[in-house]
Amino acid sequence: MPEICRFYGIIIRMYFDDHVPAHFHALYGDDEALVGIENLAVLQGRLPARAQGLVIEWASLHQAELRDAWERAKRLEPPGKIAPLG
Repeated sequence: MPEICRFYGIIIRMYFDDHVPAHFHALYGDDEALVGIENLAVLQGRLPARAQGLVIEWASLHQAELRDAWERAKRLEPPGKIAPLG
């Protein structure tokens, strides 16, 4: 699963040809959450409140890039990198 970003100890990843809805995986320590790209809501899992807030802030700034990365990953292409928060 390619890593597309890393900031403040949070790792953002996206699987190739993953299931819908469009989403990314956010990992922080032992916690993981799947976050929807369109609604920026946690679809599954959990993160500590501070980490979740940072992930949602980052995703809101890069939503168009996340959509593009999702489309590339669906075509089994590398999703690319997205700039970190801060």
